[in-house]
Amino acid sequence: MSTDTVTPTTTTTTIRVGHSPDSDDAFMFYALTHDRIDTGGLKFVHQLEDIETLNQRALRGELEVSAVSIHAFAYLADRYALLGSGSSMGDRYGPTIVTREPLSLADLRGRTIAIPGKLTTAYLTLQLCLGKDTPVVVMPFDQILPAVVEGKVDAGLIIHEGQLYYESKGLHKVADLGEWWFGETGLPLPLGGNVVRRDLGEELVNKIAQLLRESILYALNHRDEALDYALRYARDLDPALADRFVGMYVNDWTVDYGPRGREAVRTLLNRATEAGLVPGPLDVQFVG
Repeated sequence: MSTDTVTPTTTTTTIRVGHSPDSDDAFMFYALTHDRIDTGGLKFVHQLEDIETLNQRALRGELEVSAVSIHAFAYLADRYALLGSGSSMGDRYGPTIVTREPLSLADLRGRTIAIPGKLTTAYLTLQLCLGKDTPVVVMPFDQILPAVVEGKVDAGLIIHEGQLYYESKGLHKVADLGEWWFGETGLPLPLGGNVVRRDLGEELVNKIAQLLRESILYALNHRDEALDYALRYARDLDPALADRFVGMYVNDWTVDYGPRGREAVRTLLNRATEAGLVPGPLDVQFVG
């Protein structure tokens, strides 16, 4: 008589995570990328794309988890849930309009502004500030500063690390939209968040929410270790500026939106709905 031996197998669930190749996102996802936390059988595969590409991929439902613009979430709420951790919040700072010569917001009326994508929160806030008919041209975010410097566009709406060094290029700030938004509402500007696909089921969605929170906490509690990794994505930014940039966008807001952060998301999307800029009304729910 022969006896068959059955070897137990371990099932691994692969979760594709989309995030931008920036120092703040790299810092946030460091623990998941480098197996610093127990993922309980989940394998996270990272897909690095600029934020507008991630917005478009989310519209198609391609990734299980993704960083997206809060603007884009208005078009995703039926398919994705907004995770309670992972926000990029501009607390009196954010996307910045820059020009070659000193100008005011009034001076920009009718002038073409380069933007990093029509689903970015930067563009949504620009429309709330200057109006929906503001002339724009879409460019990859890292080409906007050079285009303004070279005089190819009247003005540029810059995001990411460019907010910290545009002055070194001889450019002038017309307005910081995070600062403008705070003046309008008294709230931080919710720029981006992480979403998870609803069809994964409640149990897996909640598990992913917990793991993302743990990854952020690990990075904040092991800052030097996580920052050393994040600097690989700082696009030659001076380490001190890269450290400052990470601190701007990975902080207590990122661990959890909190009541004020949740209010900020709902206020932004409600105002955008009232202005006819996004579909609505939206019932914004947070997971985790």
